[in-house]
Order: sequence, then C-alpha cells, then structure tokens
Amino acid sequence: MRWKFKSTPDLATTKKLANELSINTKLASILVQRGITNFDEAKHFFRPSLEELHDPFLMKDMDKAVTRIQTAIEKNEQILIYGDYDVDGTTSVSLLYNYFIKHYSNIATYIPDRYKEGYGISYQGIDFASDNDFSLIIALDCGIKAIDKVTYATEKGIDFIICDHHKPGNEIPKAIAVLNPKRQDCEYPYKELCGCGVGFKLIQAHATTNGVEIVEIISLLDLVATAIAADIVPMTGENRVLAYFGLRVINDQPRIGIKALIKSIEKKELTISDVVFIIAPRINAAGRIKHANYAVELLTSSDIEVATEIASSIEKFNAHRKELDKEITEAALVQIRENNDTENFTTVVFDKNWHKGVIGIVASRLTETYYRPTVVFTESEGKLAASVRSVKGFDVYDALNACSELIEQFGGHKYAAGLTLKPENYKKFKAKFEEVVKSTIDKNLLTPEITVDAELEFAEISPKLYRIIQQMAPFGPENRKPVFKSSSVRDNGYGKLVGQDKSHLKLTLFQGNPKYIIGAIGFSMGDKINKIENDFDVLYQIDENTWNGKTSLQLLLKDLK
Repeated sequence: MRWKFKSTPDLATTKKLANELSINTKLASILVQRGITNFDEAKHFFRPSLEELHDPFLMKDMDKAVTRIQTAIEKNEQILIYGDYDVDGTTSVSLLYNYFIKHYSNIATYIPDRYKEGYGISYQGIDFASDNDFSLIIALDCGIKAIDKVTYATEKGIDFIICDHHKPGNEIPKAIAVLNPKRQDCEYPYKELCGCGVGFKLIQAHATTNGVEIVEIISLLDLVATAIAADIVPMTGENRVLAYFGLRVINDQPRIGIKALIKSIEKKELTISDVVFIIAPRINAAGRIKHANYAVELLTSSDIEVATEIASSIEKFNAHRKELDKEITEAALVQIRENNDTENFTTVVFDKNWHKGVIGIVASRLTETYYRPTVVFTESEGKLAASVRSVKGFDVYDALNACSELIEQFGGHKYAAGLTLKPENYKKFKAKFEEVVKSTIDKNLLTPEITVDAELEFAEISPKLYRIIQQMAPFGPENRKPVFKSSSVRDNGYGKLVGQDKSHLKLTLFQGNPKYIIGAIGFSMGDKINKIENDFDVLYQIDENTWNGKTSLQLLLKDLK
C-alpha cells in the first residue's frame, strides 16, 4: 500500500478559514484541500441548498426534449421509458415513471434482458415499442452510441430522447434530443451527473415549464441518491446536493420499495456507504440473476404488501448472487495461477459457463487481489461478453479504444466498462490489452494507494472533531471521509484477532502519554498482527463504536507500518 499525502495548503488561507469558522487549523486545512477557502464556500459545503442546482435548460437539447414530451402528452401518444438493467438504469426508469404517471397515464417502462438483449438500446426493445404503438422512447443511462438503433427506430416512426452520461463517440445519435453533459458541444456547468441525475434534470426542466416548484419533486431524490452512490460518480457539485437531499428522503420518508428493502436494518440513520453496500447490491441483484423489472416494480410500487413480496424475492436473488460471486472468483484465481499470469500487467480470464450477471463483481474482486486492469469474459449469444475494471489513475476506456480493431462494441467510464468480441479474437485481445497497458500505465499505479489528509496526534481526537467530520458527508469520490496518520503509536498488549474467521485486527492504542488511549479495528488486517510489537504508524478514519449501550470513538484502521 502506497501512502500518498495531500499537499499542505497555503497557511495564510488555512488560518483565515480556521478563524472564520472557529475550528482548528487541521480541519481548516482539510477543507482548503477540498477547494473550500472562505466562509461562504464552507456554508454551501456544510449546508447544501437546492438553490445550488443548475438551470436544467443549460444542458444542450433540453428545450427540444421538453417540447417533444409536451407534444406527446398533448397528442395522447404512448411513451416508453427505457433504461439499463443496473442500479443507475433501474432507478432512472423508476424516477421518470413515478414523476410522469402523476400527470399522464399513457406511459410504460422497458428494461432489456441482460442475457437476450445485452447492454443498452436493443432492436428487440424498439420492435416492442413499434408493435405496441409507442411513438416516443425516453432512454436513460444508455444510448449515446446507439447510432444505428436510433436510425432503425426513426424508420419505424419512433422518436428518441436520450439521457446518458457515458463518454460519447465521434458521432451523436440523430435523436430528437440527446441529453449528456459530456457532449463536447454541451456547456452544462457540471459534467459528472450519473444517468439518473440526467433524468432528474429532465424532470426539473419539465416541472419548471409546467409551474411545478422544485420542493414538489424532492421526494424523488431517494432514487437519485441511490444511483449516485451505486455508480461511484464524484461526490461534488450537483451530485453532492442531490445525494444530500436524497439521503434525507431515504431516512425520513423512503418510498415503499426502499422501505421494504431496508426494514430489517437496525440503524438510526443510513449513510451513502449503507446505500452502496446494502441497498444498491439488492437492486442490482434483480438484473444480475433474474430480470431488472423486479427492481423497477419494487421502486414504483405503491402497495407495501406487493413491495414486501418483491423485496423478499430480491433478497433471494442477492443470496444466490453472493454464492455465484464466490464460486466464480475462486475459479478465476485458479485460472490466473494455472496460466502463469500472476506477473502480468493485466488480468484477462474467460470461462463460457460463468454467469454473465456477476462477472462485473468478479472483475472487481480480482482487481482487489492483483490490483491491475482486469477483464472477465463469459459466453453470451455466441459472442464473448466482458466486464472491465481498472485501478485508480488508469483510464481503461482509452486502453480498450487502443484495442478497438479486435472488439465488436464497448462502452463505459474511465474505471469500468463492458465489451463484446468474437470468440476467435479472445487470445489476440488478451495479448493486445496486455501490450497496451504495459506500455502506457505508470508502474506505481499497480500498487494500491491510500490518500492521507493530515497527521493527527491522539490528543487532538475529540467528539467535536468527529461531529464536524460527519458534517462533511455525504462522502464519495473526490469527497472521501478524511484519512489521518498518527506516528509512533503502541498497542497496550491486548491486540487480538476477531471475527468468525479471525481475519480482523482489534487493538487498543496509545501515543506518547498513555492518557490518550483509543480503540481501533482493522477489518481484514489480521495478517498485520506481527507488526504491532513495537512502535508503528497508523492510517485511519475516525468512527463510532457502540457496545453494551455505550458509544465511544474508535479508529477504523486503513493500514499500518
């Protein structure tokens, strides 16, 4: 693990901010590192406001999109809301359906089958729309590269509005409107919205046009917050505002479907981390194991009994997903060793029988193990389909682009993508991908890195410090929960391994004066128990631990040396 320390910000700016906010310079320094340099910026950061949301009509084609929807409603046309089968896609579809169904009944949803249709807009989906007299499709979290499919739909008399956030290609589909802040010709101020976020901007624009105040659509933000968390987009700007208010909805007035999913969770308040690890995997499990329609039905349900039944089914899908995940990951690790690929710059594995719904999770697991760009293939509809994951700092989308002559189609982000290729090109692709990554990656990126915000003395850790840090939430990419370093600490001699498999490290630490003693837990850090005999340095986040009804601060260890 590489420890990378954030650069020390300008001292004068830090001291000025510390005085303005009546906080210590350590906290002020962390805020300055995040671009917060004065009282007003701090106020917006700690107290996000819906007024900070940008005018949706700043997004290219937004006026065309709203006009086309208005026309469809006036003419009583059939509208089909179409979305991808992951969390971002299903929440997007549920978002638009929940909003429009209150105003208009001629509306339906469509999620492609992961196995029969694959990712994005499908010819089958367009044929479904044509056969059922839909004249307008609103596509969410997909479509930016669907040039031929949009043309096919146009020939059938079907218009498209595309709401996407993936990188566009050289050509934009000839749809009625293409909403994507990453378009080169789009001047929308915030570029990092997820698909559901783009869908919300469409709703905001429609609501504004029809005299609906933004406070009347806040109840939809639980869906947007879930998508932001699951899609791992930057927790900055508009995303942070939407997630902040969306978490409020999840905690105060969650929709029936989310309430059914989280009813067994005994927590006073859910965080973005809980959304990532509890809500999102369950929503995803529907599309991975059965069909993502289960997720949409859950998130659009108005009947608690129906929602509870669907949530129960999804829980079973999630349990099955976990079994497959473990089984395939183990098989993939064996394959890597047997192929003598352990020293490569990439991981590329394939088995025709691996379940397509979990290869993305397996790719993430393998990246955790070997920490290098990873591609996991399975067979689907006579072709090879893969999920791709990268390491921090390396753009895997660009690497795939360099292999494009061997790929049928691909799409995605800097750190995660999907692709298909012909079976006969597998070995060529594996060799080419290794060659491209080897020649372009900074070798330092092949060692996991943890970013450290500041060095702390144990004497500086206090309930007040913890409370202020908690107010920096919601946390996520580009607004991570602060990581601190403390030097020359010691265990009091009672350090031990805990957990069912004894893989977690539990310590009681002190620094200098034994008066400053604090408990610490290092999950999956049991292998480091031999490093705690003498003085050592620790990286950690400050957390709370409740035991026997008593709550105290503890360190959540990230690494130790």
